[in-house]
Amino acid sequence: MTIDRKIRARSALALALPLMLLAGCTPNDTGIGNAVHSNNMAQIVDPEPEYADALTASGNQTAAAQDRYVKGTVTKPTRVNTTSGSGSSGSGGGSGSSSGGN
Repeated sequence: MTIDRKIRARSALALALPLMLLAGCTPNDTGIGNAVHSNNMAQIVDPEPEYADALTASGNQTAAAQDRYVKGTVTKPTRVNTTSGSGSSGSGGGSGSSSGGN
């Protein structure tokens, strides 16, 4: 082998070796990122909702709402109670001795 061939062989090896090492660093697992996807799906109530009627927007309604907003005459939303019945917000006390036992 001449010196020129030795230099070429070493140069090729010097280029090929890092490429082979980097190829070992590539992820082969296609499940990477499934945890993020799973967490997102757990927080979405219905990712593909089905509606009985097509959702439509009325241009007249939108224009009227915009006019009310500009004029400052927007109707305030009514308060909606999400629970029914009466509840107490006090803390429940326990019955017991506070003297400490002997």
